[in-house]
Amino acid sequence: MFRHALLTAVALSAIHIPASAEETFPAKLAGHAYLPALTLVTPPADAPRDAWVSGKFTGKTPNHVAMSAPGDVGAAYGSHPTGISLPFIGQPVQGMSGFAMNLADDGSIFTLTDNGFGSKINSPDALLFFHRMKPDFDTGIVERVETIFLRDPDRKVPFRIAYEATESRYLTGADFDPESIQYLNGEIWIGEEFGPYLLRAAEDGRIRDVYPTMLDGEELRGPDTPGTIVPAAAGKDFRVQRSGGYEGMGLQPGTDLLWAMLEKPLLADDGTPEGDFLRVITFDTQGGTWTGDSYKFRLAEGAKAIGDFNFIDETRALIIERDNGEGDPSLACTDDDKSACYPNPARVKNVVLVDTGRIDDEGFIHRIGHIDLMDIDDPDGKAILETQADRDLTGKFTFPFFTIEDVMRVDDTHILVANDNNLPFSGGREIGAAAHNEFILLEVGDLLAAR
Repeated sequence: MFRHALLTAVALSAIHIPASAEETFPAKLAGHAYLPALTLVTPPADAPRDAWVSGKFTGKTPNHVAMSAPGDVGAAYGSHPTGISLPFIGQPVQGMSGFAMNLADDGSIFTLTDNGFGSKINSPDALLFFHRMKPDFDTGIVERVETIFLRDPDRKVPFRIAYEATESRYLTGADFDPESIQYLNGEIWIGEEFGPYLLRAAEDGRIRDVYPTMLDGEELRGPDTPGTIVPAAAGKDFRVQRSGGYEGMGLQPGTDLLWAMLEKPLLADDGTPEGDFLRVITFDTQGGTWTGDSYKFRLAEGAKAIGDFNFIDETRALIIERDNGEGDPSLACTDDDKSACYPNPARVKNVVLVDTGRIDDEGFIHRIGHIDLMDIDDPDGKAILETQADRDLTGKFTFPFFTIEDVMRVDDTHILVANDNNLPFSGGREIGAAAHNEFILLEVGDLLAAR
């Protein structure tokens, strides 16, 4: 109750300013490191044998022949091959889908892999896990310190899981789609998209609680929430869009509130989006309850989704907003031949600074300004991977990936950003090559000082 009162006390009225009118701050590349795209981990020894080959269900029919089905970026993105084939022997580390604000005791970063291959249907053999990682910007190498697999031996999950009959009860991408992570008092909090649910877990991956989302006294549900019966009416039987659950979830210092942000607008009674904004719903980690408060975040023009959400002080936070494009805009397709161009290049890839202590009369969180991840200065030549482009990028660096899902404050002048590479279905840096898991250190002192 005290934390809720404190939050209310600091909220100030602010006039909404369109995102296009806000200030764009400079960003300089201070470090670049990456984990290779094809990085695999061994399942736990007590995991079902099924989990030792993953990605068997990503095609029209099950495929049990390892590394036999070439991956590509999909027809909407030119069907470019990525050079990596499914199914995998082991589990893919994949791209990162969230950074925790608080570090582990050894200084490593808690980061998260999502549900596997994109949906419940194609990910029943993709184990769910989080990691501790350390990027080294001197060597350009990202060290995977530890991978922790999520499991439910105490049967806290309120529905049948894919590996229900096993003793270890490891969770898979058919159960949840984890997209955001926070570390608090020795516990892991995960926001996921299917429910949407909040998961509370021990540091060893053991599930302690699963919280359904409550908003205005009602449980929010999506088309993939267990219990949603088809046919179901959008806006009536469910209000959360498919893949529209918790993509970002900030942990507020001083209150220990989780600010969980949906990736897509909620649906109104008529089945259409309720507006051009995303809901942010707050959860009390100490009480284990939703506070009843919700706020709104308005995307910039051209942005389609958010990628991550992390506080930098008691009220200010960083949010990644992005379009659905990938690849350098100089290689945008101009004819029907899409083999050497990007049909939907990257254009809107921002890290936005907001102030949650400034909420306007309509409930919108105040946007202070942003940096453009497609226009980063690199005068010192810190980039270690080349970007395919039909323009001179000397002294410049871009982050032209479809999904950019990780941001955190490092110190008073630096932030860390990373991508989700959707292995083996995304490129972005080079046509015909899978995107790596890139970590970039950015000098953004002016942004972090802005109020």
